[in-house]
Amino acid sequence: MSSKKELKQVNNDCWVFILLLTTIAILIQSLKNYNFVLFSQSISYKYLLLPGIYFISNFILKKYDYKKAIAGIAISAVISVSFIVMIYFGMGKNFVLLTVCGDFLAYVVSQYVNLFLYEYLQSNSSAPYYLTFLIYIFSILIYLMVYTLVYLNSVIIGSYWVSYIIILVIEIVLCLIVSYYDKKIKKD
Repeated sequence: MSSKKELKQVNNDCWVFILLLTTIAILIQSLKNYNFVLFSQSISYKYLLLPGIYFISNFILKKYDYKKAIAGIAISAVISVSFIVMIYFGMGKNFVLLTVCGDFLAYVVSQYVNLFLYEYLQSNSSAPYYLTFLIYIFSILIYLMVYTLVYLNSVIIGSYWVSYIIILVIEIVLCLIVSYYDKKIKKD
């Protein structure tokens, strides 16, 4: 009797991590208009949280399974977009689909690419540190690429590329840290 209770407890705590993933996805949406200046370039605070969302989805994959990680990504994407739509209507502003389209597509595509590569790495190798790090960086590059193509449409602007390189350097440092902690998590 107690083993069934323990099994039910293990299945239910996955939703805590899905809720955490959703909260960080909403926070990323909320922080996209807040910037800090680094080397005279304005950079959004949301980029500081990107490695965290990949880490949490990979944690869900490692501790639970692929289906729960996919569900977590889908739930967090839909709820974060719903949150932004509610904020726009609550503030009485006109909602333009393009305001969330770039973030939504970038989030979903990069998360699925990250999850696919991470699952492949976990199931077919001992998941060396450098490959885990490269998956994080590649996922962030996918995010930036899709976001740039859909939302910004400013590939020609020279100042964008300076901030792009600064963002990549920041993300590399953050991904080194996240990859280190990711390697310490044991697969169940």
